[in-house]
Amino acid sequence: MDFVEKRLTERAKRGDREAFAELVEIYKDKIFQLAYRMVGNRQDAEDIAQETFLRVYANLHTYDESYKFSTWIYRIATNLCIDRGRKKKPDFSLDEEVEPGQGLDWYSRLSSSERTPEDKVVTQELQETVQDALSHLQPKYRSIMILRYIEDLSLQEISDIVKLPITTIKTRIHRGREALRSKLRLM
Repeated sequence: MDFVEKRLTERAKRGDREAFAELVEIYKDKIFQLAYRMVGNRQDAEDIAQETFLRVYANLHTYDESYKFSTWIYRIATNLCIDRGRKKKPDFSLDEEVEPGQGLDWYSRLSSSERTPEDKVVTQELQETVQDALSHLQPKYRSIMILRYIEDLSLQEISDIVKLPITTIKTRIHRGREALRSKLRLM
């Protein structure tokens, strides 16, 4: 954990609301994006992000500073997403519009020369296809795939978040890739 984050968590644990507000500011977009990618619904993702911060605030006194704060908050958010998936039947709409930039966008992070409008449409369609396939994976694979390939977390960080051994994480990554590959072949 970097020095600033460590000081903020120490202050927040002592009841400093401004320090907690700064932690929220640092993590709000990251937690929303994680939740959105896991549940695929903006409203649910907003609810999960809000619930994550409520739980962090209520349980800050239990936070163990020997772990990274990011690991702790990601674990809370991931568990809330998984719980939401268990409680709610998926609702799919063929008419639902996908906002630009809301799908998987790791391709857009690559540096490139100016892209043509056609390239942009093809990339958008590919991102939507991958996001759709990802949303159909079992939650135990989807969460691992998102944490590894979208959030770019290490195997150890993922292990700390989901409380599973690294060997299990590796297995789920392998099986998640295989499931994603077969879903993409069918699309």
